[in-house]
Amino acid sequence: MNIIVPVVIMAIIGGILGLVLAIASKKFFVKVDPRTDMVLEALPGANCGACGFAGCAAYAEAIVEKGAPIDLCAPGAGGVVAAVADIMGLSANAKEPNFAIVRCDGDGVRPRFQYAGVQTCKAATVMGLAGSFQDCPYGCLGLGSCVEVCPFGAIELNENNVAIINEDVCAGCGKCIDACPRNLIRLDPESRVIVVRCNNKDKGATANKQCNHACIACGKCVRECPFDAIHIENNLAVIDYGKCKLCGKCVKVCPKHLIVNLRAERKERREARLKDEK
Repeated sequence: MNIIVPVVIMAIIGGILGLVLAIASKKFFVKVDPRTDMVLEALPGANCGACGFAGCAAYAEAIVEKGAPIDLCAPGAGGVVAAVADIMGLSANAKEPNFAIVRCDGDGVRPRFQYAGVQTCKAATVMGLAGSFQDCPYGCLGLGSCVEVCPFGAIELNENNVAIINEDVCAGCGKCIDACPRNLIRLDPESRVIVVRCNNKDKGATANKQCNHACIACGKCVRECPFDAIHIENNLAVIDYGKCKLCGKCVKVCPKHLIVNLRAERKERREARLKDEK
């Protein structure tokens, strides 16, 4: 059997297909800016989505191709801003890092029964049990949904099953905010060190029955503040950070010890962690 003809035909077909592919590759070639890879390398690779993009690669492309702001990476903070600014030839204005804050002390919450359902805060809320297995309808549920979603391992539950943040690890990505069905977690700048660790909006007598550390709207913090920076809103002490000078007087007079100085808290936790590591 003469195989020359089929071989020749296949060679011609292969040549034609190769020519078509060559033409197509030139016609549809998309030039990739080398700075995209450089920016991607400068990003932390967390792919947490805090920047508003699908991941670090998408953010890097948006910076180079679409002029997206270079200061959207919460995990990278100032270091990433400086590196990306150098790559893009822009001025670097480092952002103050943000940390997640849990607005619940929780140590005094009185449980009603042991919850045995699906162990997520959202599941308990959807099933209508969130308000029944503990007295406080505003506090941390302690089922760890925020712990599960944190890509940096910055959240843990303490001995009272209340979420606490390890600020040395927290990158301020905000994923825990969406995971909390009670909206207890917020992002605060590092310099905002005085916070109210309570979210209970019931009247004082009711709140006091629900939790030993609940705000009872007594107003002592309001009267003590020399800068008119704290007020009672919906039965809860609220700080106006535009006026707050971080004097700490409200911390000292709060009878429920729920207004706290985060700087002091962070120091205590760091010292405790170092002690445990020894």
